[in-house]
Amino acid sequence: MLELTAKFLLAYLLGGLMGGDVMRRFAGGADLRASGSGNVGATNALRTRGPRFALGVLAIDIGKGVVAALALPSLTWPLSGAASHVAMLPYACGLGAALGHCYPVFQKFKGGKGVATLAGVFIALLPMAAPWLIAAFALVVMLTGYVSLASIAAGVVALFHVACFGVGAFSFQGAFTAAMLALILFKHRDNIARLYAGSESRFEKARVLGRLFDRKPAA
Repeated sequence: MLELTAKFLLAYLLGGLMGGDVMRRFAGGADLRASGSGNVGATNALRTRGPRFALGVLAIDIGKGVVAALALPSLTWPLSGAASHVAMLPYACGLGAALGHCYPVFQKFKGGKGVATLAGVFIALLPMAAPWLIAAFALVVMLTGYVSLASIAAGVVALFHVACFGVGAFSFQGAFTAAMLALILFKHRDNIARLYAGSESRFEKARVLGRLFDRKPAA
């Protein structure tokens, strides 16, 4: 239990290293929280700072999810014995990284929405599901232009994949995926309200497939 707690806290602190803040240290410029939507994630970075900056933010946020789920559980822990929680370590660390990103202690618990970090966790722990998550996200963005809707769709696909093609919805992995989907939904509750009201911001440049359906056939 001590190992589980210690590594969870390490993952939480790692998750609190926001990609937007790290990139600002290297590239300079204004804080993402003071521009656009005020979010420190890659979407706001793309809108306000351009593709290079956004790719850096995305890579850092995904990378810390991968590192938390794969590397932290493998760290040598001399005090650990035959602990019954060893199998839970990657999932506990993945959860810690996601919570650290969403609620970073050094930013007064005001972080991002955790989608990129969770993508890294899923890539590490559910590699067979990862291509489906990415495809679902990309398809929904290209059809609708709503990044929030695409994030929710990716979470739903993750749970569907585990339930139908993985170890089952009532497995430990299923419970973890359901919890992460609940976190995504909670962090996007304002976006969901705006989607329902028809006032959600649309990423029009990414809606390449949706615009094809908008075209009227020639007379």
